[in-house]
Amino acid sequence: MRFGFVFSEIAQGLRRNVSMVISVVLVTFVSLTFVGTASLLQLQIGQMKTYWYDKAQVAVYLCSSVSPPTICPQGEAGAEVKARVAERLSSTTLKPYVATFYFENHKQAYDKFQEQFKGNSVAKFVTAEQLNETYWIKLNNPQDSTIITESFSGLSGVEEVRDQRSYLDQIFAILNAASLAAIGIAVLMLISAALLISTTIRLSAFSRRRELAIMRLVGASNFYIQLPFILEGVVAATIGSVLAGATVLLIVQFFVQGYLTTALPFTSFVGLADGLLVVPILIVAGIVLASIASGLAIRRYLKI
Repeated sequence: MRFGFVFSEIAQGLRRNVSMVISVVLVTFVSLTFVGTASLLQLQIGQMKTYWYDKAQVAVYLCSSVSPPTICPQGEAGAEVKARVAERLSSTTLKPYVATFYFENHKQAYDKFQEQFKGNSVAKFVTAEQLNETYWIKLNNPQDSTIITESFSGLSGVEEVRDQRSYLDQIFAILNAASLAAIGIAVLMLISAALLISTTIRLSAFSRRRELAIMRLVGASNFYIQLPFILEGVVAATIGSVLAGATVLLIVQFFVQGYLTTALPFTSFVGLADGLLVVPILIVAGIVLASIASGLAIRRYLKI
């Protein structure tokens, strides 16, 4: 096989269809950038789950003076209720599941609330007595939260038992929805890229139909004739894939690590190592997409 001839045919095809090649590069770039972003988002969700689920606590909210009378008919929880909850948490039944626990009184709850909602007008209208006194419980295994919930739900003087993971699940559900939306857009863009590659190869083959007929007459194999067209699509898609990979790395470096880690220092984020895992996948995906689209276009539409 004369590789010099194959490479010259590839260069000739790229020059003849430069506008279509640029379109293929751009569509591949945009679609694979969405794929890379969705992949990073999935990695981020998994990392945040590992990070936050281990830190999640179970809160036992005691009745306050403003608790609903249907739940807390006796009014605010007294010293005997607090002692009963602390005793149960220290009992031999629950001790194997409880790593640590601490009590938060009205003033501590108020100080935390004011810190969390600093600058928010709602903070001006909340008093310490309106906030529940709470037992915060860290478990050895966060999966055992149902045991704590069942142990204190319905206990006199307890208004509510809340697993913090329920809040996290809502956040992760939103992030998963965003990730699925990005994947959906990426799939549509990949289909567009495949169709565009197919059209480009068909036009390139049509413009060189006389040369192909001559090659067929002198005994060139089908593979030898089709290879330059397939490689044209691969070259264009590879350029778009490399650009998409570079964009993903820039997003990680300057947006995630440069901005989000500073703006949201209380959680962990994906890093360049995660981005470098995604880049090869994007390049391989671009090459495979172009190879399949080009091969099918030649086989179906080029008469040789």
